[in-house]
Amino acid sequence: MSTIDTAKTASLIAAASAARIYDLGHGLEASTPVSPNHPPFRMALMRRHGDRMREDGGSGANEMLSLGCHTGTHIDALCHVSHEGHLYGGVDAAEASHGGRFNVYGAETIAPFVCRGVLLDVPRALGMETLEAAHATTAEELEATARAQGVEVRAGDAVLIRSGWPARHWNDAEAFIGWKSGVPGPDASAGRWLAEREIRVAGADTIAFEWLAPGAGHSRLPAHITLIVEHGIHILEVLDLEQLARDRVYEFLFVCSPLKLVGATGSPVRPLAVVA
Repeated sequence: MSTIDTAKTASLIAAASAARIYDLGHGLEASTPVSPNHPPFRMALMRRHGDRMREDGGSGANEMLSLGCHTGTHIDALCHVSHEGHLYGGVDAAEASHGGRFNVYGAETIAPFVCRGVLLDVPRALGMETLEAAHATTAEELEATARAQGVEVRAGDAVLIRSGWPARHWNDAEAFIGWKSGVPGPDASAGRWLAEREIRVAGADTIAFEWLAPGAGHSRLPAHITLIVEHGIHILEVLDLEQLARDRVYEFLFVCSPLKLVGATGSPVRPLAVVA
């Protein structure tokens, strides 16, 4: 065990205490938009105050939750997506799921993130408030956004891409999911652009980290295949990036710790952006 530098520790605590924290996660409730491919959020009180009283007059309450691991703000584990029967690293997808859970790449294997974060506010760079339905964000647009913001995407970064879609549609689940209209998001070229920069995790504020064509739903997910299957890069979805964008915070300390759900294909998360 290394010796603790008391002065350095005090300095870090002081810096953290003075930092501004941006909460990048949406609240989980029954109305939270969720892809038709995944179970919705449900919560029921199992014990109410007064159902059972202790001798000292105290009473406790508790609840039961039901949700999918890709409900609300969440991260994809590397076992979430396969291509031509294989997971990242050529692992046989069918064999990996024997026994009712994945024996490789489960959510418990996702290491906590404490790294540099970058926000790419694509609509602002294009002179828009939000991207239109089914707008395909290209590699050229990501490059132009980074240049306009004066930031460089580096290896090991968390790169979060704003479309502005939740600002317009969050309170209308059907519109947010965008099955009929399509949903803006990164196209195949954008996925390759991110992978080439060897980032650690990519995130978006939409239901899927993809450009979704009108009426097509999740029939094709090229960015997922590029990032997860081919390069082992995790994906975050349904982020809340509006406050970061309003304050034009484009670089920050990114903090995210997935739940250790053994053998699961993803995990609900509450990511944070920390700014000095």
